[in-house]
Amino acid sequence: MERYILALDEGTTSCRAILFDEQGRAAGSAQQEFASIFPQAGWVEQDANEIWRKQLQVMRDAAAGVGVEQIRAIGITNQRETLVVWDAQTGEPLHPAIVWQCRRTSALCESLKADGWEDEVRARTGLLLDPYFSGTKLKWLLDAVPGIREQAEQGRALAGTIDSWLIWKLTEGAVHATDVSNASRTMLYNIHTLEWDADILAKLGIPAAMLPEVKPSSGIFGYTRLLGDAAGGGAAGSQSAGIPIAGVAGDQQAALFGQGCFDTGMAKNTYGTGCFLLKNTGGAPVASAKGLLTTIAWQIDGRTTYALEGSVFTAGSVMQWLRDGLGLIAHAADSEALAASVADTLGVYFVPAFTGLGTPYWNADARGMITGLTRGATSAHLVRAALESIAYQTADVLNTMTEESGLPLRELRVDGGAVANGLLMQFQADLLGASVIRPVLLETTALGAAYLAGLGVGFWSGMDELRGLWALDRTFEPELDEAWRDDVYGGWKKAVGYQL
Repeated sequence: MERYILALDEGTTSCRAILFDEQGRAAGSAQQEFASIFPQAGWVEQDANEIWRKQLQVMRDAAAGVGVEQIRAIGITNQRETLVVWDAQTGEPLHPAIVWQCRRTSALCESLKADGWEDEVRARTGLLLDPYFSGTKLKWLLDAVPGIREQAEQGRALAGTIDSWLIWKLTEGAVHATDVSNASRTMLYNIHTLEWDADILAKLGIPAAMLPEVKPSSGIFGYTRLLGDAAGGGAAGSQSAGIPIAGVAGDQQAALFGQGCFDTGMAKNTYGTGCFLLKNTGGAPVASAKGLLTTIAWQIDGRTTYALEGSVFTAGSVMQWLRDGLGLIAHAADSEALAASVADTLGVYFVPAFTGLGTPYWNADARGMITGLTRGATSAHLVRAALESIAYQTADVLNTMTEESGLPLRELRVDGGAVANGLLMQFQADLLGASVIRPVLLETTALGAAYLAGLGVGFWSGMDELRGLWALDRTFEPELDEAWRDDVYGGWKKAVGYQL
Protein backbone atom coordinates (compact mmCIF):
# COMPACT_ATOMS: atom_id res chain seq x y z
CA MET A 1 0.00 0.00 0.00
CA GLU A 2 1.40 3.38 -1.03
CA ARG A 3 2.00 5.85 1.78
CA TYR A 4 1.97 9.63 1.51
CA ILE A 5 2.69 12.94 3.22
CA LEU A 6 0.17 15.74 2.58
CA ALA A 7 1.63 19.25 2.39
CA LEU A 8 -0.57 22.32 2.88
CA ASP A 9 0.94 25.36 1.17
CA GLU A 10 -0.96 28.51 2.19
CA GLY A 11 0.44 31.40 0.16
CA THR A 12 -0.34 35.08 -0.19
CA THR A 13 -2.86 34.63 -3.00
CA SER A 14 -3.84 30.96 -2.99
CA CYS A 15 -4.19 27.80 -0.93
CA ARG A 16 -2.60 24.64 -2.28
CA ALA A 17 -2.23 21.06 -1.16
CA ILE A 18 0.20 18.52 -2.62
CA LEU A 19 0.40 14.82 -1.85
CA PHE A 20 3.97 13.45 -1.86
CA ASP A 21 4.98 9.80 -2.07
CA GLU A 22 7.97 8.11 -0.44
CA GLN A 23 10.26 9.20 -3.30
CA GLY A 24 9.29 12.85 -2.78
CA ARG A 25 7.26 12.92 -5.99
CA ALA A 26 3.97 14.81 -6.29
CA ALA A 27 1.10 12.31 -6.49
CA GLY A 28 -1.85 14.70 -6.33
CA SER A 29 -2.53 18.39 -5.94
CA ALA A 30 -5.25 21.04 -5.78
CA GLN A 31 -5.27 24.83 -5.59
CA GLN A 32 -7.75 27.66 -5.03
CA GLU A 33 -7.20 31.41 -4.99
CA PHE A 34 -8.65 33.75 -2.39
CA ALA A 35 -9.22 37.48 -2.23
CA SER A 36 -7.24 40.32 -0.70
CA ILE A 37 -8.99 43.42 0.61
CA PHE A 38 -7.61 46.96 0.46
CA PRO A 39 -9.66 49.10 2.89
CA GLN A 40 -7.26 52.07 2.71
CA ALA A 41 -4.15 53.01 0.79
CA GLY A 42 -1.32 50.79 2.01
CA TRP A 43 -3.63 48.49 4.00
CA VAL A 44 -4.01 44.83 3.02
CA GLU A 45 -6.40 42.35 4.65
CA GLN A 46 -7.76 38.86 4.00
CA ASP A 47 -10.71 36.85 5.26
CA ALA A 48 -9.25 34.19 7.58
CA ASN A 49 -12.40 32.09 7.27
CA GLU A 50 -12.11 32.09 3.47
CA ILE A 51 -8.49 30.96 3.78
CA TRP A 52 -9.55 28.15 6.11
CA ARG A 53 -12.46 26.98 3.94
CA LYS A 54 -10.35 26.88 0.80
CA GLN A 55 -7.37 25.24 2.50
CA LEU A 56 -9.66 22.53 3.87
CA GLN A 57 -11.20 21.98 0.44
CA VAL A 58 -7.91 21.71 -1.45
CA MET A 59 -6.59 19.39 1.27
CA ARG A 60 -9.51 17.08 0.62
CA ASP A 61 -9.29 17.45 -3.17
CA ALA A 62 -5.57 16.65 -3.28
CA ALA A 63 -6.15 13.48 -1.27
CA ALA A 64 -9.19 12.32 -3.25
CA GLY A 65 -9.06 8.60 -3.93
CA VAL A 66 -6.44 7.93 -1.27
CA GLY A 67 -7.35 6.14 1.93
CA VAL A 68 -6.95 8.11 5.15
CA GLU A 69 -4.74 5.35 6.53
CA GLN A 70 -2.31 5.95 3.65
CA ILE A 71 -1.61 9.54 4.73
CA ARG A 72 1.03 9.33 7.41
CA ALA A 73 1.27 13.03 8.28
CA ILE A 74 0.42 16.59 7.28
CA GLY A 75 2.96 19.40 6.86
CA ILE A 76 2.08 23.10 6.80
CA THR A 77 3.89 26.01 5.19
CA ASN A 78 2.49 29.52 5.00
CA GLN A 79 2.82 33.20 4.20
CA ARG A 80 4.80 34.15 7.25
CA GLU A 81 3.97 37.50 8.80
CA THR A 82 0.20 37.64 8.19
CA LEU A 83 -1.65 37.89 11.53
CA VAL A 84 -4.99 36.47 12.67
CA VAL A 85 -6.76 37.13 16.00
CA TRP A 86 -9.72 34.92 16.86
CA ASP A 87 -12.21 34.12 19.64
CA ALA A 88 -10.88 31.22 21.70
CA GLN A 89 -14.41 29.94 22.39
CA THR A 90 -16.23 30.35 19.07
CA GLY A 91 -13.24 30.12 16.72
CA GLU A 92 -14.43 33.18 14.82
CA PRO A 93 -11.88 35.78 13.68
CA LEU A 94 -12.22 39.06 15.57
CA HIS A 95 -10.91 41.09 12.63
CA PRO A 96 -9.79 40.37 9.06
CA ALA A 97 -6.29 38.94 8.85
CA ILE A 98 -3.68 41.69 8.47
CA VAL A 99 -1.39 40.66 5.60
CA TRP A 100 2.40 40.90 5.65
CA GLN A 101 2.23 43.54 2.88
CA CYS A 102 0.15 45.91 5.05
CA ARG A 103 1.83 49.20 6.01
CA ARG A 104 -0.73 50.48 8.55
CA THR A 105 1.76 50.40 11.42
CA SER A 106 4.41 52.58 9.76
CA ALA A 107 3.82 55.46 12.20
CA LEU A 108 4.01 53.07 15.15
CA CYS A 109 7.33 51.71 13.91
CA GLU A 110 8.70 55.24 13.57
CA SER A 111 7.56 55.99 17.12
CA LEU A 112 9.34 52.90 18.43
CA LYS A 113 12.49 53.94 16.59
CA ALA A 114 12.25 57.38 18.20
CA ASP A 115 12.04 55.62 21.57
CA GLY A 116 15.35 53.90 20.84
CA TRP A 117 13.94 50.40 20.30
CA GLU A 118 15.37 49.70 16.86
CA ASP A 119 18.68 48.31 18.13
CA GLU A 120 16.93 46.33 20.88
CA VAL A 121 14.53 44.72 18.43
CA ARG A 122 17.36 43.94 16.05
CA ALA A 123 19.54 42.39 18.75
CA ARG A 124 16.77 40.24 20.22
CA THR A 125 14.80 39.17 17.14
CA GLY A 126 17.22 39.55 14.22
CA LEU A 127 14.62 41.67 12.41
CA LEU A 128 14.25 45.27 11.33
CA LEU A 129 11.68 47.44 13.07
CA ASP A 130 9.20 47.42 10.19
CA PRO A 131 5.42 47.03 9.57
CA TYR A 132 6.27 43.89 7.56
CA PHE A 133 6.42 41.84 10.76
CA SER A 134 3.53 40.69 12.93
CA GLY A 135 4.31 42.34 16.27
CA THR A 136 3.15 45.87 15.52
CA LYS A 137 0.10 44.49 13.68
CA LEU A 138 -0.98 42.80 16.91
CA LYS A 139 -0.45 45.96 18.97
CA TRP A 140 -2.55 47.88 16.43
CA LEU A 141 -5.41 45.38 16.74
CA LEU A 142 -5.29 45.48 20.53
CA ASP A 143 -5.37 49.29 20.57
CA ALA A 144 -7.62 50.07 17.61
CA VAL A 145 -10.38 47.45 17.62
CA PRO A 146 -12.86 47.72 20.51
CA GLY A 147 -13.13 44.63 22.68
CA ILE A 148 -10.05 42.71 21.53
CA ARG A 149 -7.79 43.83 24.38
CA GLU A 150 -10.44 42.99 26.96
CA GLN A 151 -10.94 39.55 25.46
CA ALA A 152 -7.19 39.00 25.32
CA GLU A 153 -6.73 39.92 28.99
CA GLN A 154 -9.52 37.49 29.89
CA GLY A 155 -7.89 34.69 27.87
CA ARG A 156 -10.66 34.71 25.26
CA ALA A 157 -8.66 35.99 22.29
CA LEU A 158 -5.87 34.10 20.56
CA ALA A 159 -3.33 35.43 18.08
CA GLY A 160 -1.09 33.76 15.58
CA THR A 161 0.30 33.65 12.08
CA ILE A 162 -1.53 31.63 9.43
CA ASP A 163 0.12 28.36 10.46
CA SER A 164 -1.28 28.76 13.97
CA TRP A 165 -4.73 29.53 12.59
CA LEU A 166 -4.69 26.40 10.42
CA ILE A 167 -3.38 24.20 13.24
CA TRP A 168 -6.11 25.47 15.57
CA LYS A 169 -8.83 24.84 12.97
CA LEU A 170 -7.46 21.44 11.92
CA THR A 171 -7.32 20.27 15.55
CA GLU A 172 -10.81 21.72 16.18
CA GLY A 173 -9.51 24.11 18.82
CA ALA A 174 -7.35 21.60 20.68
CA VAL A 175 -3.93 23.07 19.81
CA HIS A 176 -2.67 26.66 19.70
CA ALA A 177 0.90 26.37 18.42
CA THR A 178 3.46 27.62 15.92
CA ASP A 179 6.98 26.58 14.99
CA VAL A 180 10.23 28.43 15.65
CA SER A 181 10.64 29.61 12.05
CA ASN A 182 7.28 31.39 12.03
CA ALA A 183 7.75 32.69 15.57
CA SER A 184 11.06 34.24 14.50
CA ARG A 185 9.17 36.41 11.97
CA THR A 186 6.83 38.05 14.48
CA MET A 187 9.31 40.56 15.96
CA LEU A 188 8.18 39.22 19.35
CA TYR A 189 10.41 36.13 19.60
CA ASN A 190 13.90 36.14 21.01
CA ILE A 191 15.98 34.03 18.62
CA HIS A 192 18.75 33.59 21.22
CA THR A 193 16.71 32.47 24.24
CA LEU A 194 14.09 30.75 22.02
CA GLU A 195 11.12 32.21 23.84
CA TRP A 196 8.66 35.08 23.50
CA ASP A 197 10.55 38.20 24.55
CA ALA A 198 8.96 39.56 27.75
CA ASP A 199 10.44 43.06 27.32
CA ILE A 200 9.15 43.49 23.77
CA LEU A 201 5.73 42.15 24.77
CA ALA A 202 5.63 44.64 27.64
CA LYS A 203 6.69 47.54 25.40
CA LEU A 204 3.92 46.70 22.92
CA GLY A 205 1.34 45.84 25.57
CA ILE A 206 0.73 42.33 24.26
CA PRO A 207 -0.58 39.70 26.72
CA ALA A 208 1.65 36.61 26.43
CA ALA A 209 -1.35 34.32 26.94
CA MET A 210 -2.61 35.23 23.45
CA LEU A 211 0.42 33.77 21.76
CA PRO A 212 0.87 30.18 20.58
CA GLU A 213 3.16 27.59 22.09
CA VAL A 214 6.39 27.48 20.07
CA LYS A 215 7.40 24.01 18.94
CA PRO A 216 10.19 22.50 16.81
CA SER A 217 9.60 22.57 13.05
CA SER A 218 9.50 18.77 12.86
CA GLY A 219 7.48 16.72 15.33
CA ILE A 220 3.89 16.21 16.38
CA PHE A 221 1.85 19.41 16.76
CA GLY A 222 -1.54 17.74 17.02
CA TYR A 223 -4.00 15.60 15.08
CA THR A 224 -6.82 16.23 12.65
CA ARG A 225 -9.87 14.14 11.85
CA LEU A 226 -11.13 16.59 9.23
CA LEU A 227 -9.83 14.71 6.21
CA GLY A 228 -12.21 11.88 7.07
CA ASP A 229 -13.64 9.84 4.24
CA ALA A 230 -13.08 12.73 1.83
CA ALA A 231 -9.72 11.18 1.08
CA GLY A 232 -11.22 8.02 -0.26
CA GLY A 233 -11.81 4.48 0.79
CA GLY A 234 -10.18 4.52 4.22
CA ALA A 235 -12.43 4.64 7.25
CA ALA A 236 -12.10 7.76 9.35
CA GLY A 237 -11.46 5.61 12.37
CA SER A 238 -8.50 3.86 10.80
CA GLN A 239 -6.25 6.38 12.58
CA SER A 240 -8.00 6.66 15.92
CA ALA A 241 -6.34 9.91 16.97
CA GLY A 242 -6.49 11.40 13.50
CA ILE A 243 -3.72 12.28 11.06
CA PRO A 244 -0.71 13.89 12.78
CA ILE A 245 0.32 17.42 11.89
CA ALA A 246 4.05 16.81 12.09
CA GLY A 247 5.90 19.59 10.25
CA VAL A 248 5.52 23.38 10.09
CA ALA A 249 7.71 26.13 8.62
CA GLY A 250 7.32 29.56 7.09
CA ASP A 251 7.33 29.53 3.30
CA GLN A 252 10.88 30.69 2.65
CA GLN A 253 12.38 28.48 5.33
CA ALA A 254 10.38 25.56 3.96
CA ALA A 255 11.79 26.27 0.50
CA LEU A 256 15.33 26.28 1.92
CA PHE A 257 14.63 22.87 3.48
CA GLY A 258 12.90 21.56 0.37
CA GLN A 259 15.98 22.52 -1.65
CA GLY A 260 18.07 20.29 0.58
CA CYS A 261 20.14 23.19 1.92
CA PHE A 262 20.85 21.31 5.13
CA ASP A 263 24.52 22.25 5.47
CA THR A 264 26.14 25.50 6.57
CA GLY A 265 26.90 27.79 3.63
CA MET A 266 24.21 26.40 1.31
CA ALA A 267 21.78 28.94 -0.16
CA LYS A 268 18.64 29.11 -2.24
CA ASN A 269 16.97 31.83 -4.28
CA THR A 270 13.32 31.87 -5.23
CA TYR A 271 12.90 33.88 -8.45
CA GLY A 272 9.35 35.22 -8.41
CA THR A 273 7.86 38.70 -8.64
CA GLY A 274 10.75 39.55 -6.33
CA CYS A 275 13.48 37.29 -4.99
CA PHE A 276 13.84 35.73 -1.56
CA LEU A 277 17.35 34.52 -0.75
CA LEU A 278 18.21 32.46 2.31
CA LYS A 279 21.60 31.13 3.36
CA ASN A 280 22.08 28.45 5.99
CA THR A 281 24.46 29.83 8.64
CA GLY A 282 24.40 26.79 10.92
CA GLY A 283 23.84 26.61 14.65
CA ALA A 284 24.47 30.24 15.55
CA PRO A 285 22.70 33.43 14.47
CA VAL A 286 24.78 35.84 12.37
CA ALA A 287 24.10 39.53 13.03
CA SER A 288 23.88 41.85 10.04
CA ALA A 289 24.83 45.50 9.76
CA LYS A 290 23.74 45.80 6.12
CA GLY A 291 20.03 45.09 6.16
CA LEU A 292 19.95 41.31 6.05
CA LEU A 293 17.50 39.59 8.36
CA THR A 294 18.73 37.03 10.86
CA THR A 295 16.11 34.33 11.17
CA ILE A 296 15.55 30.80 12.40
CA ALA A 297 15.52 28.34 9.53
CA TRP A 298 14.19 25.32 11.46
CA GLN A 299 14.58 23.29 14.62
CA ILE A 300 14.86 19.50 14.46
CA ASP A 301 15.76 17.06 17.25
CA GLY A 302 16.64 19.89 19.60
CA ARG A 303 19.05 21.54 17.15
CA THR A 304 18.26 25.04 15.90
CA THR A 305 19.52 26.10 12.47
CA TYR A 306 19.73 29.78 11.56
CA ALA A 307 19.75 31.61 8.26
CA LEU A 308 20.44 35.01 6.76
CA GLU A 309 17.70 36.36 4.51
CA GLY A 310 17.70 39.08 1.89
CA SER A 311 15.06 40.43 -0.44
CA VAL A 312 15.03 41.72 -4.01
CA PHE A 313 11.93 43.82 -4.58
CA THR A 314 11.77 43.65 -8.38
CA ALA A 315 12.68 40.51 -10.32
CA GLY A 316 10.05 38.82 -12.48
CA SER A 317 7.94 41.95 -12.32
CA VAL A 318 10.49 43.77 -14.51
CA MET A 319 9.70 41.30 -17.28
CA GLN A 320 6.00 41.96 -16.79
CA TRP A 321 6.71 45.66 -17.25
CA LEU A 322 8.62 45.03 -20.48
CA ARG A 323 5.60 43.06 -21.67
CA ASP A 324 2.72 45.20 -20.42
CA GLY A 325 4.30 48.63 -20.11
CA LEU A 326 6.59 48.77 -23.14
CA GLY A 327 5.27 45.96 -25.34
CA LEU A 328 8.78 44.71 -26.10
CA ILE A 329 7.77 41.07 -25.60
CA ALA A 330 4.44 39.29 -25.98
CA HIS A 331 5.12 36.76 -23.21
CA ALA A 332 7.64 36.69 -20.38
CA ALA A 333 9.02 33.45 -21.83
CA ASP A 334 9.95 35.33 -25.01
CA SER A 335 12.64 37.25 -23.13
CA GLU A 336 15.23 34.48 -23.34
CA ALA A 337 15.26 34.20 -27.13
CA LEU A 338 15.29 37.96 -27.65
CA ALA A 339 18.06 38.51 -25.09
CA ALA A 340 20.11 35.65 -26.55
CA SER A 341 19.99 37.28 -29.99
CA VAL A 342 22.71 39.71 -28.83
CA ALA A 343 26.07 38.82 -27.27
CA ASP A 344 25.81 41.32 -24.39
CA THR A 345 23.95 44.48 -23.37
CA LEU A 346 26.28 46.83 -25.27
CA GLY A 347 26.99 48.56 -21.95
CA VAL A 348 23.34 49.07 -21.02
CA TYR A 349 22.38 48.63 -17.36
CA PHE A 350 18.80 48.45 -16.11
CA VAL A 351 18.23 49.31 -12.43
CA PRO A 352 14.62 48.17 -11.78
CA ALA A 353 14.01 50.21 -8.63
CA PHE A 354 10.29 50.61 -9.33
CA THR A 355 9.50 50.43 -5.59
CA GLY A 356 12.92 51.29 -4.22
CA LEU A 357 15.97 49.11 -3.67
CA GLY A 358 16.08 46.27 -1.14
CA THR A 359 19.04 44.47 0.41
CA PRO A 360 21.73 45.77 0.92
CA TYR A 361 20.75 49.33 -0.06
CA TRP A 362 17.36 49.77 1.64
CA ASN A 363 16.61 52.94 -0.29
CA ALA A 364 12.84 53.38 -0.53
CA ASP A 365 13.25 56.57 -2.59
CA ALA A 366 15.32 54.99 -5.41
CA ARG A 367 13.55 54.70 -8.75
CA GLY A 368 14.05 52.71 -11.92
CA MET A 369 16.74 53.81 -14.35
CA ILE A 370 18.44 52.73 -17.59
CA THR A 371 22.03 53.82 -18.19
CA GLY A 372 24.60 53.36 -20.94
CA LEU A 373 22.25 53.87 -23.90
CA THR A 374 23.77 54.51 -27.32
CA ARG A 375 22.28 54.62 -30.81
CA GLY A 376 23.35 51.01 -31.24
CA ALA A 377 21.11 49.78 -28.41
CA THR A 378 18.03 47.82 -29.45
CA SER A 379 15.07 46.21 -27.72
CA ALA A 380 17.14 43.02 -27.44
CA HIS A 381 19.84 44.85 -25.48
CA LEU A 382 17.23 46.38 -23.19
CA VAL A 383 15.55 43.03 -22.52
CA ARG A 384 18.92 41.41 -21.86
CA ALA A 385 19.83 44.22 -19.43
CA ALA A 386 16.53 43.69 -17.63
CA LEU A 387 17.21 39.97 -17.27
CA GLU A 388 20.72 40.61 -16.06
CA SER A 389 19.41 43.06 -13.44
CA ILE A 390 17.78 40.12 -11.66
CA ALA A 391 21.15 38.37 -11.45
CA TYR A 392 22.95 41.53 -10.34
CA GLN A 393 20.51 42.13 -7.48
CA THR A 394 20.86 38.49 -6.44
CA ALA A 395 24.64 38.88 -6.41
CA ASP A 396 24.31 42.00 -4.24
CA VAL A 397 22.47 39.99 -1.60
CA LEU A 398 24.68 36.90 -1.77
CA ASN A 399 27.90 38.92 -1.65
CA THR A 400 26.59 40.69 1.45
CA MET A 401 25.73 37.33 3.01
CA THR A 402 29.24 36.03 2.36
CA GLU A 403 30.82 39.18 3.76
CA GLU A 404 28.77 39.19 6.96
CA SER A 405 28.71 35.46 7.65
CA GLY A 406 32.29 34.68 6.64
CA LEU A 407 30.89 31.62 4.86
CA PRO A 408 31.74 31.34 1.15
CA LEU A 409 28.87 30.47 -1.16
CA ARG A 410 29.03 26.74 -1.82
CA GLU A 411 26.39 26.75 -4.54
CA LEU A 412 23.07 28.43 -5.27
CA ARG A 413 19.97 26.27 -5.54
CA VAL A 414 17.17 27.95 -7.44
CA ASP A 415 13.42 27.73 -7.86
CA GLY A 416 10.56 29.92 -9.03
CA GLY A 417 9.18 30.74 -12.46
CA ALA A 418 12.25 32.52 -13.87
CA VAL A 419 14.56 29.52 -13.44
CA ALA A 420 13.22 28.13 -16.72
CA ASN A 421 15.25 30.90 -18.41
CA GLY A 422 18.58 29.23 -19.17
CA LEU A 423 20.28 32.47 -20.22
CA LEU A 424 19.47 34.07 -16.86
CA MET A 425 20.69 31.03 -14.93
CA GLN A 426 23.96 30.88 -16.88
CA PHE A 427 24.56 34.60 -16.38
CA GLN A 428 23.86 34.13 -12.67
CA ALA A 429 26.48 31.37 -12.43
CA ASP A 430 29.04 33.47 -14.33
CA LEU A 431 28.38 36.50 -12.13
CA LEU A 432 28.65 34.56 -8.86
CA GLY A 433 31.55 32.39 -9.93
CA ALA A 434 29.62 29.51 -8.38
CA SER A 435 27.38 26.66 -9.51
CA VAL A 436 23.68 27.41 -9.96
CA ILE A 437 21.63 24.28 -9.46
CA ARG A 438 18.09 23.76 -10.72
CA PRO A 439 16.11 20.81 -9.32
CA VAL A 440 13.60 18.66 -11.16
CA LEU A 441 10.81 19.51 -8.70
CA LEU A 442 10.29 23.24 -8.38
CA GLU A 443 7.53 23.00 -5.74
CA THR A 444 10.20 23.28 -3.09
CA THR A 445 8.08 25.14 -0.51
CA ALA A 446 5.48 22.40 -0.25
CA LEU A 447 8.21 19.77 -0.48
CA GLY A 448 10.00 21.31 2.50
CA ALA A 449 6.84 21.12 4.60
CA ALA A 450 6.42 17.50 3.53
CA TYR A 451 10.02 16.67 4.40
CA LEU A 452 9.65 18.17 7.89
CA ALA A 453 6.40 16.29 8.50
CA GLY A 454 7.85 13.05 7.18
CA LEU A 455 10.85 13.32 9.48
CA GLY A 456 8.48 14.02 12.35
CA VAL A 457 6.77 10.63 12.01
CA GLY A 458 9.69 8.54 10.74
CA PHE A 459 8.36 8.43 7.17
CA TRP A 460 11.91 9.30 6.12
CA SER A 461 14.84 8.23 8.26
CA GLY A 462 16.83 11.44 8.25
CA MET A 463 18.68 14.09 6.26
CA ASP A 464 20.80 11.56 4.40
CA GLU A 465 17.71 9.90 2.93
CA LEU A 466 16.29 13.30 1.97
CA ARG A 467 19.55 14.20 0.21
CA GLY A 468 19.09 11.07 -1.87
CA LEU A 469 15.57 12.12 -2.88
CA TRP A 470 16.61 15.54 -4.17
CA ALA A 471 16.72 15.28 -7.98
CA LEU A 472 18.89 17.47 -10.20
CA ASP A 473 17.56 18.90 -13.45
CA ARG A 474 20.60 20.95 -14.52
CA THR A 475 23.74 22.56 -13.14
CA PHE A 476 24.93 25.86 -14.61
CA GLU A 477 28.69 26.17 -14.11
CA PRO A 478 30.56 29.49 -14.41
CA GLU A 479 32.17 29.87 -17.82
CA LEU A 480 33.71 33.36 -17.60
CA ASP A 481 36.68 34.57 -15.60
CA GLU A 482 37.09 36.90 -12.65
CA ALA A 483 38.29 39.81 -14.81
CA TRP A 484 35.01 39.70 -16.77
CA ARG A 485 33.06 39.41 -13.51
CA ASP A 486 34.78 42.43 -11.95
CA ASP A 487 34.18 44.49 -15.08
CA VAL A 488 30.45 43.87 -15.51
CA TYR A 489 29.68 43.94 -11.78
CA GLY A 490 31.61 47.18 -11.44
CA GLY A 491 29.38 48.66 -14.13
CA TRP A 492 26.30 47.56 -12.19
CA LYS A 493 27.54 49.09 -8.94
CA LYS A 494 28.20 52.34 -10.77
CA ALA A 495 24.68 52.35 -12.22
CA VAL A 496 23.11 51.66 -8.82
CA GLY A 497 25.28 54.39 -7.33
CA TYR A 498 23.39 57.01 -9.33
CA GLN A 499 20.34 56.20 -7.20
CA LEU A 500 22.03 56.19 -3.80
